[in-house]
Amino acid sequence: MRTILITGPGGSGRSTIAAATALAAAREGTRTLVLSADRTDALGTALGATTGPAPTTVAPNLTAWRPDATAGFRDDLTGFQERAANVLDLLGASRLDAEEVTPLPGAEELTLLRALRDAALAEAHDLLVVDLPATAQALALLSLPEELRRYLRRLLPPERQAARALRPVLGRLAGVPMPSEWLYETAARWDMELGAVEAVLADRSTVVRLVAEPGPAGADAVRSATLALALRGLRADALVANRVLPESAADGWLAGPLAQQRKALEEWRESYDVRPVHHLGRDPRGTDDLAALPVPGVNDTTSTVEWPVVDRLAADGVLVWHIPLPGAIRGDLDLIRRGDELLVTAGAFRRIVPLPSALRRCTVEGAALREGELRIRFAPDPALWPARQ
Repeated sequence: MRTILITGPGGSGRSTIAAATALAAAREGTRTLVLSADRTDALGTALGATTGPAPTTVAPNLTAWRPDATAGFRDDLTGFQERAANVLDLLGASRLDAEEVTPLPGAEELTLLRALRDAALAEAHDLLVVDLPATAQALALLSLPEELRRYLRRLLPPERQAARALRPVLGRLAGVPMPSEWLYETAARWDMELGAVEAVLADRSTVVRLVAEPGPAGADAVRSATLALALRGLRADALVANRVLPESAADGWLAGPLAQQRKALEEWRESYDVRPVHHLGRDPRGTDDLAALPVPGVNDTTSTVEWPVVDRLAADGVLVWHIPLPGAIRGDLDLIRRGDELLVTAGAFRRIVPLPSALRRCTVEGAALREGELRIRFAPDPALWPARQ
């Protein structure tokens, strides 16, 4: 199944573009599911039909789904209270009733990730269009599975489960309670679920599509999003320039905004596959309006970015790790080597990545930013590399 993740700055019309993209694919005969976690049901407003917590058919070959974050959070908390009943009783904790539970910040994002995973595993559709939150929240959402899995493995390393039979004995010897079986089982289940989400996001059939209004604010947002996506190993397969004004507006009071749009479009075309969507003169609503929007089709492009390790300087035996970071500024870059991981910071964005196996036996010799690419030099550590015969 192909997956299109659509995001953009707040107010850029990303929900409308997501609805139009899904509708266009459905009318071509593609079984399509459009997914959103927006509380305001902006997706349903664009489609001219109410979406709900269960998948709903809104047009031939088109299903819309807005999963209920409250219900999912309530079920998770209820299950946690049941599994931790002994600990809660020992602490004298008061149980929470399901009716008083409201989702905490981040519950919508986790619910959307679960729905994305479930939709991919169900294989009931050929295309999944995901109306992601605004860019900043969407980027945090895309990084969540990787980061949560890393936290779980640091806090509850899987290899320690081998000693599960000794935990009761160790607990009596140490005089303190040891982690119970359900805690490790829960961590393993979460790791498996997050891994399934990661697999969907990393699949070569999954693409990211940016939506922005051409102009100064949109240009800044696109530059920032491009850098953040690159740090996640992703890039936009297309940039939808939404609400482009007609050239006939050049003689009126819209001459200024039109000139700004022209400038932004010229700059974008140098680096992106730009798809202009002209302003309808009203907010699109209903399938007829959506059909009038010339959104990009479903194609076979990919938005994954390779981070190759290349031995370009074989004469002196230095390995070079190439990390594409378009739009990065030298002064905003920071690198920290910590064991077998590398912490990369680019402006306001950060990612902790495991080093490729070859580089774990090397020391960092230096780094440089050239042509939108971070190049990190590694020298083999003689103590860790086998001696040449």
